[in-house]
Amino acid sequence: MRNIADCHLYGILDLGYVDESRLPSVLSEMLEGGVDVVQLRAKNATESKIEALAAELLPLCRRAEVPFIINDFPGIAAKVGVDGVHVGQDDQPISEVREIVGEEMLVGKSTHSLDQARAASRETGVDYIGFGPIFATPTKPDYVPIGKAEIDQVHRDVELPIFCIGGIKRENAPEILQAGAKRLVIVSGILQAANIPEYVRDVQTLLQSNR
Repeated sequence: MRNIADCHLYGILDLGYVDESRLPSVLSEMLEGGVDVVQLRAKNATESKIEALAAELLPLCRRAEVPFIINDFPGIAAKVGVDGVHVGQDDQPISEVREIVGEEMLVGKSTHSLDQARAASRETGVDYIGFGPIFATPTKPDYVPIGKAEIDQVHRDVELPIFCIGGIKRENAPEILQAGAKRLVIVSGILQAANIPEYVRDVQTLLQSNR
């Protein structure tokens, strides 16, 4: 399994964009294109449904040696035995998450400002952070976009891997990278692409040229 520090393109399987019956095929296309890490995000699904979906999808990621992460539910992450869990600012403290998932599982945390990013970097048990939303996004309609101005500074202040998120697509990825980003999260751009493997490869090419 690749190290999170070596991951640069983070894809999210979001049930808001993909019907659950298509999740395995969409995930296979993302992996074919070379996505580095995958999160399952199912905001309105029951916990039993999320557990079942995670158990179905995990083997695909394992074969590709790509970390598979569950959003919001450390208990499900521990039960299914996935590679990580991602939590938000309003979820339980990282110390409690660690008690549930143990020391080996990846734990990521969403941050929405420089202060939150700095605070998360000081928490014991956080392996990486999401930083955003950079632009307005329908997946986070209640969050005010933080823009590009602080991307460079957050990379100066935080030593953890930072994944910029929020309204990022292949078309605007170059300006995000130019602003100082090293890692990207893309949701709708990948999931709604006419050719998912090609889309992922294009973004990976941009990321590689930025290193």
